[in-house]
Amino acid sequence: MGQVREIYGASLSPDATAFAHIVDDGGYPRAVQRFLRGWRASSSRDVELPVEGPVSRVIHSPDGQWLACQVTLDGSGSRSQIWVVTTDPDDRMAWRIDRQKAGTAELIAWDGTQVAAILTGEDGVGRSCLIDPTNGRHVVLDSRSGGRLVDAWGGAALIRVGPRGYHEMIMLFSQTEIALLPSDPGSTTADGIILDDHQPRRLRYGLGGELTKLYNPGTGADGYVRALIRSDNGCEYARLLEVTVTLDGVKYSVVAERPDCDLAEFVVSDDLSTVALLWNLQGRSELQILEYTDYTLTEPIPLPGPVAGELSISAGGSMVAMTVEGPAMPRTVELVDPRSREWEPIDTQRDRGAPVPDVCAEPRTITARDGLQLNAWLYRSMDPGGAAGAVVFLHGGPEGQARPGYNDIFSRLVTDGFLVLAPNVRGSGGFGRSFLHADDKEKRFAAIDDVADCVHFLVDNGLADPGRIACAGWSYGGYLTQAALTFHPGLFAAGVSICGMSDLSTFYRNTEPWIADSAYPEYGHPVGDRELLEQLSPLLRVDALVAPLLVVHGAHDTNVPVSESEQIVDALRRAGRNVRYLLFADDGHEIVKRENRAALAAAMSEWLTKSFDAAAAPPLRAVGDTGNG
Repeated sequence: MGQVREIYGASLSPDATAFAHIVDDGGYPRAVQRFLRGWRASSSRDVELPVEGPVSRVIHSPDGQWLACQVTLDGSGSRSQIWVVTTDPDDRMAWRIDRQKAGTAELIAWDGTQVAAILTGEDGVGRSCLIDPTNGRHVVLDSRSGGRLVDAWGGAALIRVGPRGYHEMIMLFSQTEIALLPSDPGSTTADGIILDDHQPRRLRYGLGGELTKLYNPGTGADGYVRALIRSDNGCEYARLLEVTVTLDGVKYSVVAERPDCDLAEFVVSDDLSTVALLWNLQGRSELQILEYTDYTLTEPIPLPGPVAGELSISAGGSMVAMTVEGPAMPRTVELVDPRSREWEPIDTQRDRGAPVPDVCAEPRTITARDGLQLNAWLYRSMDPGGAAGAVVFLHGGPEGQARPGYNDIFSRLVTDGFLVLAPNVRGSGGFGRSFLHADDKEKRFAAIDDVADCVHFLVDNGLADPGRIACAGWSYGGYLTQAALTFHPGLFAAGVSICGMSDLSTFYRNTEPWIADSAYPEYGHPVGDRELLEQLSPLLRVDALVAPLLVVHGAHDTNVPVSESEQIVDALRRAGRNVRYLLFADDGHEIVKRENRAALAAAMSEWLTKSFDAAAAPPLRAVGDTGNG
């Protein structure tokens, strides 16, 4: 298969005359600047950075003068730098502004002419900072393990605290730390935007952008700060809340909610006129516009594809950008006028890449052995014909979600004749907080059983030959694949583990410290829950793993260390099992380099074909064996 071109992660300029986005059409993903209006309309330029690695985010500054880029060295996944360039296409200079000697830098947003970022050192402590892009000088807003800057504006900052699945939001305001919502263990308050009630956000600073010009809302104007936040605090599904913070206390109210689905994303225009909302309905996206001046919520705007994300909006709310995709639609940036509800085609090079296979994703409901209903997507070709086998593919997270989007690996497998079932086992996001926490700690055994129940679903519905079913997964899905192969070894003819953990105790010991700290409520503590972690670790049950296993990893992975794959491969080889190890020397946890992903998809297809054929072949007879008993 040829390489399919994808564009995603757009950031609109404040005046909606240009936007920047990421292009993935070979090598590492890179940033591109595009022009929509004026004499440069339809032209573009690559954002050239003097470092090798994938660009994962690009953001326009509120004044339209800068682009900030986050780039991950060698695709490691968690070792990033922040670079800035001007939006002048003739200016090719680039500056690194994070100045991190070790650890990682994460681009969050812009606060006027300052870059808001999280700088995390080797000790795992995240420093929420404002960085002056002209000289790299930075001011630390907050410093704590597990703290994550969400937004900063005019002297106030939103900080997310707490481990995975238990996030709370605080505001740093007038040298005071204020909790925004009542305590609700198990709730997640993940995203937020500080609103500016006093002047347009993009005009917060003068041309110099000195930090001394920061506006302190505790000492001027009306003495309050408002924010919009996304949270499932006090309810089952995430909704949009407006919070007003004063030195005397906090008030909050519901701005938008739906009784049966999560608010996935939202974005607010700088003039506070328009809020774009993306809802997640059982994996499909739905776009609505909230007129923030009078809280009017419009009818949903039909989307060009089933899954959308990465919202961006112009300063006056005249244009909204997003990434849209579908099973046969690679990620592409789409622009819509929220008033006219008309979409503006912008990817004139969409047909430049290889043809996209004609793949569909059908929704399925699987009933687990305890009666819990599991959402799943069945990927298969639109062309009729018998399947060469089936693959149960498990997403990462475990808070991730299988959605009917584009997946280059699925496309290759479907093209080669396989069915792909992408289930949302318990613990997946997008189905309410109860479902999200249904796999915590000792409940993980039930999530492993969910994988087995997916196999029974395929067989019971005549979708797959029971002797030609494999399990595969990425990151946590790679761990879950290994676990399913050891707890239910008779169900699978093959397995593929990509960047997965094999021993939860060694994972804790060798991963980044901030990753380990956040995972305790999810998996268990390496000391207090040691016995549980041992029971759940595939490496300690390796004798039960008999299916042929392809193990894949990126050498620069600092999220799930390469040692997790190396030790399961070594153990399987000692046990005489059929195992292959595929290591990408120039990639990391996500395996983002397009050529590597193509090689991975081809290796998976070849591995599954050989494994299924070997499982179906009759056993060899000894010389002289007549087969008569």
